[in-house]
Amino acid sequence: MRSARTRMGAAASVAVLALTLTAACSSNDDATSEPSASESGIPAAQSVGAMKDFTVGTDFVATEPVTFSVLYRDHPNYPLKQDWLFLSTLKDKAKVSFDLTSAPLSDWDAKKSLIISAGDAPELIPVTYPGQETQFVSGGTLLPISDYAKYMPNFQARVKDWDLQPAIDNLKQADGKYYMLPGLYESPQPQYSIAIRQDAWEKAGITEDPETWDDLKADLKKLKAANPDVWPMSDRWSTTNNSPLGAVLQVAAPNFGTVAGWGFGNGLWYDQDSKKYEYAASTDGYKELVSYFASLVKDGLLDPESLTQDDDTAKQKFASGQSLAISGNTQEITGYAKTFTDAGNTTAKVHLIRVPEGPAGDNVASGGRTVSGFMISSKAAEQPNFLALLQFVDWLYYSDSGLEFAKYGVEGTTFTKDGDKRALAADVDWNGVNPAGTKKLNADFGFSNGVWMLANGSTNELIQDLNTDATNAFVSAMSDKKELPLPPSAPLDEMQQEQITLLQAALNDSVTQNTAAFILGQRPMSDWDKWQTELKGLNVDQYVDTYNQALAAK
Repeated sequence: MRSARTRMGAAASVAVLALTLTAACSSNDDATSEPSASESGIPAAQSVGAMKDFTVGTDFVATEPVTFSVLYRDHPNYPLKQDWLFLSTLKDKAKVSFDLTSAPLSDWDAKKSLIISAGDAPELIPVTYPGQETQFVSGGTLLPISDYAKYMPNFQARVKDWDLQPAIDNLKQADGKYYMLPGLYESPQPQYSIAIRQDAWEKAGITEDPETWDDLKADLKKLKAANPDVWPMSDRWSTTNNSPLGAVLQVAAPNFGTVAGWGFGNGLWYDQDSKKYEYAASTDGYKELVSYFASLVKDGLLDPESLTQDDDTAKQKFASGQSLAISGNTQEITGYAKTFTDAGNTTAKVHLIRVPEGPAGDNVASGGRTVSGFMISSKAAEQPNFLALLQFVDWLYYSDSGLEFAKYGVEGTTFTKDGDKRALAADVDWNGVNPAGTKKLNADFGFSNGVWMLANGSTNELIQDLNTDATNAFVSAMSDKKELPLPPSAPLDEMQQEQITLLQAALNDSVTQNTAAFILGQRPMSDWDKWQTELKGLNVDQYVDTYNQALAAK
């Protein structure tokens, strides 16, 4: 067994950005004059406000005030405020303002799809996951960012220094270009696993994280024996993304040799031996995964309502002691723990276990160093501030100072710095890192906002300084897992994409419905082969063949 689990353990005036903009604001004409068409390769008419000598280590400051239009995802945990320090600092120090088209989180993907398809998208479209851009490529509404990456020195440096070129190449569409850029991690930063009531587990005699999924099942049985009137596990997020058990299936899947839940995506699993794609739901690994969770329900170890209940119900069961395990992540465990302390329960301890290994090994999914990123509207290339926009997003999303600013805010106001170590100001909190803080870094100041920091993609140093000890312990415990090889891309041409679109919805519906039915016991596992025949009736073979043809044509 592995070692025992780690135990849980007044606003100043705005003077500078995260790292000072002094160099960029220099009176040196060469540093601030607009580039000519011959120097930049972008016409002078589209270079208004751009810096002439923008490079790695240069803070972006427009040579004259610029305004960029942005499709903004409004999160209920930090609703948009026009007086955020994030916005005012950029306006005052970088001469950057925004024209925001706001859409609520609950309607984000639908609103984004509608506005892009209509050709009305603002210039910058953040909070986009790799693959979401594909449906818009043929319509010509998105900028082929690969044509302009040469104007983004920080992005290029990150890709080179962190050896991420294969991940970027996988973004290429059938025309050999890519139309979105992801957030980048220096190293994998796992977030999701199973959160447990550590005190209850210890009381039942369980003092170490389960090494395998079979060990987890054995632990849940011990919990049931010690606590016969509560659920060993009752899960959440099953109503999110129309994916019952979506989070825990995604976490478990790589260890069973498949993709599932939130990670199901287009449903493809790349077989390293045959060098071809298979339909994940038709693999032995998927069957073994589903069978495992079906056995948990059958044995009374997993609450069957896990597949249908809303988040509030699931969290209430965990908070009230009606369940002793629930899916969680490195942010949610802080909230789970706070629920107990707010109720006066000082003995409850919450712990995010190391994800167990499974029949296929001790794995995490491939692509763990690219996260949600952004697209740019094709119309942006016609705007006077186009080059300035490229420089700004390159600075904000990929430079040391831009990342620090987006994540921590303004030194002396929202955080302090001692050498390379950062700490939130005494009155500022984020995710329980500084629980005494009365102001929230995101809700009150606009920093640590997924719109502006690409799902936390950043350097290890910047991430760790704003993590709780429990989060850093979880990331450390997960560091020896094997990252699965990145599967090759199979870019589809327009006709192939149309075929896939017609087939995918029906296949996904079948996978969602039948995965839930098998796990709940509403359909016996003996029906598995019958279901595979049903998938063939939904043209799964044609679906997979289309991708393999595209793969062979690369």
